[in-house]
Amino acid sequence: MTPAPTLHTKRLTLRGPVKDDLAPYTDWMVNSDRMAHLGGNTTPERAWGGMLSGIGHWQWHGYGFFTVVETATGTPMGRMGILNHLGWPEPELAYHLFDHGEGKSYGYESGVAVRQWAGQATGLGPLISIISPANSRSIALAERLGAVAERETTHDGEPAVLYRHLAHDAPQAKAQWEAVQ
Repeated sequence: MTPAPTLHTKRLTLRGPVKDDLAPYTDWMVNSDRMAHLGGNTTPERAWGGMLSGIGHWQWHGYGFFTVVETATGTPMGRMGILNHLGWPEPELAYHLFDHGEGKSYGYESGVAVRQWAGQATGLGPLISIISPANSRSIALAERLGAVAERETTHDGEPAVLYRHLAHDAPQAKAQWEAVQ
């Protein structure tokens, strides 16, 4: 369905989206309390559109969301990837962990893998993440990945902080990549 490569870490498989990913993604979009930091819960129809947008990124840009799968069980745990929607200031390392995927360092592990792939395979420079200042878990993940707050901004009419990630070949990024392989 997509030209997405498959990436592997110690515990995870990151692959392009497939039809079976729609159900867990829709459940998260419609029911998760975590959506409070992403504009609020939505409808199944809007979740469908979000899924198609992610697939469209692969076709349009050559990058997009990977589905983060726990290798041992085959269970989708969330999405990690690169977005660059119309009006975005530059490509963003974006992530959504489903409720059952949080608290297991899957965001960190998959973030390291996507950052490495983005730099090596696509030549993208240090990525950004645009995060609501109220989203403490997302901020903690960005900072654990080595990102630093660059500036305050607005995103979709809401206050946000733009975080700058490490380049894939920075010494800290290389060490993180070696640790999750």
